Amino acid sequence: MKQVLVLGGGLVGGVIARNLAAPFGDANDGNEAVDVVVADANPQVRAALTKNYGLTTSELDITDAEALTRAVQAADVVVGAVPGSLGYRMLETVIRAGRNVVDISFTPEDPLTLDDLAVEHGVTAVVDAGLAPGLSNLVLGRYQQEYDPLERFVCYVGGLPKVRRWPFEYLSVFSPIDVIEEYTRPVRLKVGGRVVQREALSDIEQVILPHVGSLEAFNTDGLRTLLSTVPVPDMLEKTLRYPGHAERMRMLRDTGFFSREPLDVDGHAVAPIEVSSRLLFESWRPGPGDEGHDLVVMRVELTGQLRGRLLVTTVDLYRAYDPLTETTAMAATTGYTCAAVARVLLAGDYADPGIRPLEYLGADKGVYQRVLHDLARQGVSLNIKQTQPD
Repeated sequence: MKQVLVLGGGLVGGVIARNLAAPFGDANDGNEAVDVVVADANPQVRAALTKNYGLTTSELDITDAEALTRAVQAADVVVGAVPGSLGYRMLETVIRAGRNVVDISFTPEDPLTLDDLAVEHGVTAVVDAGLAPGLSNLVLGRYQQEYDPLERFVCYVGGLPKVRRWPFEYLSVFSPIDVIEEYTRPVRLKVGGRVVQREALSDIEQVILPHVGSLEAFNTDGLRTLLSTVPVPDMLEKTLRYPGHAERMRMLRDTGFFSREPLDVDGHAVAPIEVSSRLLFESWRPGPGDEGHDLVVMRVELTGQLRGRLLVTTVDLYRAYDPLTETTAMAATTGYTCAAVARVLLAGDYADPGIRPLEYLGADKGVYQRVLHDLARQGVSLNIKQTQPD
């Protein structure tokens, strides 16, 4: 039996581990049972995964490169599900250990800078293997092969609460600081073949989507590897929230509540972001009766020449919290995508050494279809239609 080592047993890492350990379908789908071990430094996380789901766990400080190198030796595939601030060093260590890896850590560093190292060690390292970046990149990689040429790519994506609660109408299943980072980091877009910068939370527009109705979309820095891997002249990603959220976040950001620069408060150095993130976490965390009741929406629009005509391909995804498995929509769409890619590597269906974001995997039609089939059987389906632009 092949082994997968999942680094990090949090909200998404735990879902990935559960999904890999208890496969659906049958062996004909390539979904054979695997030996899954979850490595995490938190004893409470490990105890919960063992007690509730029967998973094998081990204690590991992933910042200890020597310990991490020893831990990955028995794994056929390593899954990275650690905080973004730790992701780059983790990825580098796993690559140096010669293990294939699928990673969802949204690192501030550019993972493509590790490409030469991965090639040198013969490692296939699939990065940003979540929802967006992730599944959206897979879709782009496929349609880039079909359009001649593909001229424009837009991704609208967001996690939302089912119940809208004043004042932010938002529910976070991730670290508040990671969310705040989206609202402060400069945004890189591609316009006319050039990479340009915009301010986060800018260019707010209304988007009307099935199941949820009217939302607002604003610029966030989510294109990442696509800026250099795909020759599409116009590309942008926008985050979706309920109307009014962006204005409130801009107010906090522009008045300094998200600053990392310490302030002197009665002789104590205090970074505003530390206080803000703790306060926002209390406001954004699930309240009584709505734990985990989130939803995820994504729309990808691809425009270009297809079979001699200018066509727009619209790809819609909607996923709600699953009470049967007690899995949040964000954990499912992110974790199931990662698990599907891990199964592709375990089966040997994709083995291309180097840093391989999902736009590369999407170029392989067989891999693309397998991942989508895997997701559809678990209730993560894409609704695809093609129209002529107005």
